[in-house]
Amino acid sequence: MVNILIYPANSLILSDLVSRFGHEPLTLMRVIRHKINEVGIDSPPINVTPEDPKKGLKYAAVDVPPGVRGRMALLDPLIEEADAAIIVHDADYSFGCMGCARTNELAKYIIRHKDIPRLELTYPRDDDEAREFVRKVRDFCESLTRETEVLA
Repeated sequence: MVNILIYPANSLILSDLVSRFGHEPLTLMRVIRHKINEVGIDSPPINVTPEDPKKGLKYAAVDVPPGVRGRMALLDPLIEEADAAIIVHDADYSFGCMGCARTNELAKYIIRHKDIPRLELTYPRDDDEAREFVRKVRDFCESLTRETEVLA
């Protein structure tokens, strides 16, 4: 099983596809669940630890808006754990909206420059494109399965 970073990182559809094809989707929901359930955080829904700003500063300078740094702090564990990535461009808001254009650009840049297998797709706009989209995700996941079997 391979840890696959999905982007948008809150896409339930993409998360479900990756799971169905036998891999672990790295999602924003998982990070947020951990932060909410983490012992030692006394002020939900803020849930900011002293380490969070440091994680954000790892990717963006101090003069970058705090929202970008905060989002990058949430994405940091996903980026660090990723063995592969799937990025969907021009996604409909209902597919998984990440909400911040600058964070999206920065996150995609970092993912692209990480030395991991990556699949980049455009969001499907009709049934034929949707079938092709699912086929490409399946083929990508199967190729990762074959790679891990060869390494084992």
